[in-house]
Amino acid sequence: MTAHGAGGGVRRPGARAAIVCALAAALLTGCAQSVDPIERMGRKAAQKVRRPEPAPAAGAPAPDAHRRWGLAAPLAPAPRPHRALAARAPGTVPPVIDHVPTRDKVVFLTFDDGAEKDPRFVDMVRELRLPISMFLADAAAGAGYDHFGRLRRLGAQVENHTLTHPFLPGLGYVDQHAEICGQQTRLKSRFGAAPRLFRPPYGNYDADTLRAAGDCGIDAIVLWRASMQINDLRYADGDRLRPGDIILAHFRGPEELKGTTLTEMTSRMLRRVQEQGFTVARLEDYV
Repeated sequence: MTAHGAGGGVRRPGARAAIVCALAAALLTGCAQSVDPIERMGRKAAQKVRRPEPAPAAGAPAPDAHRRWGLAAPLAPAPRPHRALAARAPGTVPPVIDHVPTRDKVVFLTFDDGAEKDPRFVDMVRELRLPISMFLADAAAGAGYDHFGRLRRLGAQVENHTLTHPFLPGLGYVDQHAEICGQQTRLKSRFGAAPRLFRPPYGNYDADTLRAAGDCGIDAIVLWRASMQINDLRYADGDRLRPGDIILAHFRGPEELKGTTLTEMTSRMLRRVQEQGFTVARLEDYV
């Protein structure tokens, strides 16, 4: 696997008041300042990631949902989920991935930050049964966690993108640890589970980032191979998608997208995915 060189337990009371059962679920955020933020390509990560919990059942989209959202045809169903990466060894730093090694004709949609909270995007995800991963920064998303909770109830996954979206290599280990673990705590408190995946702001990280992320319970650091522009995709390498590519998009609205809405941008992205013979799968089903 080519990679960039870069969860939590739930406590529930038992049947008896004197017994507490701890269930540990040790399973397996680059965003850019513009809509076209392909950042650095890095070194290979030899370590691998753990299998997730199954996604909630979503059902099939309505027969005409694709037309309402500007698609010429329905999204093809994703193949049966399978583990593409194995468990991270104890004591190792999280691997850094920009794609998932698979022969399935799937790509993965990831949305960063959380500044735009468009209710029509919730409708789009629900009607298309669109699997997405949300890398949320508290500074952008914190005032609208109810909105992202609605997306989560539709099957979207909540992942970590730090508290305040800083340039992490400019900080030391202690401050990076506070940024990553702080957002782990916020998201677990709000949604009931700590994220397993992390995306560093701007795609930038250093050795302290990897160590802090691992110490905060992160199992993989997720970058990207393609990013969504307003009208098209931009590729880190070549001019086409490849199986298992991770695509970066942002929760942004018309003010930042030159009048384009989040749903319009997403429709264009989905058309490019379909034109190249791919469908969309849930990232957390593969890592």
